[in-house]
Amino acid sequence: MITCTNCETAQFLQITQSRVYFEDGEMINEISETYECTLCGATGKYVYDEDSDEETVTGEVEHTTERPKYA
Repeated sequence: MITCTNCETAQFLQITQSRVYFEDGEMINEISETYECTLCGATGKYVYDEDSDEETVTGEVEHTTERPKYA
């Protein structure tokens, strides 16, 4: 789950830009999403690269497997 690091919740996150890249027209090669928190104005970006099986999160958002502090 992607959460805002300031608000510690995903409740107010909004995807402002989303892109899916296809290498050969069939298989997803990369997923890129830009987020903005409508409560505090924080922004961040999540990118998943299939080739290296790597997730990158930048800005004021984080990827977590734990339940958010505030629901």
